[in-house]
Amino acid sequence: MTNTAIITGASRGLGLALARSLAGAGWNLVLTARGSDDLERAADELGATAIPGDVTDPAHVRRLAEAAPELDLLVNNASDLGVTPLPPLSIYPLDAFRALLETNVTAPLALVQATLPALRASRGSIVNITSDAATGAYEGWGGYGATKAALEQLSNVLSAEEPELRVWWVDPGEMNTRMLADAVGEEDASAATDPAKVAAALYDLVGSRPASGKVSLQ
Repeated sequence: MTNTAIITGASRGLGLALARSLAGAGWNLVLTARGSDDLERAADELGATAIPGDVTDPAHVRRLAEAAPELDLLVNNASDLGVTPLPPLSIYPLDAFRALLETNVTAPLALVQATLPALRASRGSIVNITSDAATGAYEGWGGYGATKAALEQLSNVLSAEEPELRVWWVDPGEMNTRMLADAVGEEDASAATDPAKVAAALYDLVGSRPASGKVSLQ
């Protein structure tokens, strides 16, 4: 029987790299991202289903859940960096912070809620991508880090409430992605880890199914 995964933020970076690893192992994939052109190219490459849209849109969340009535893996990878250049908390725009919470915390929870019946039926797995900014005091990273800290605690509680599932909150470490380049500049980002290497470790995690918990891939 073919395994099925939903991956958000799947048009580039870690999401796309993980999708390639899973597709190579014969997984059925439902991919989503806001950029429809990049997403369609990824789906065509991998023989996957592309459903472009914004994970903060409840109707889009419903479409994703309906596209995978049988589901083995949910990967909440879609994320927003927030305001750039990264501002200190003393002047962080509150409207922007609320929007960041919607994308990085509320949307993953909404997708978990929408897919839980299918995940419970398969005793499946949930991967929530977090960051070392969830626990490290890095100047300028307070807004983003606060949302990732909230996602970590959400995952922690979910793992206690859903003991039949595997729930991992994963710190992938610094990766050479567009998001990191937006934060620190392209030169510094280019020295970070290739997302494909991180995806390979994440693929091994999914395959080995260790107990729920926090995972560092740094």
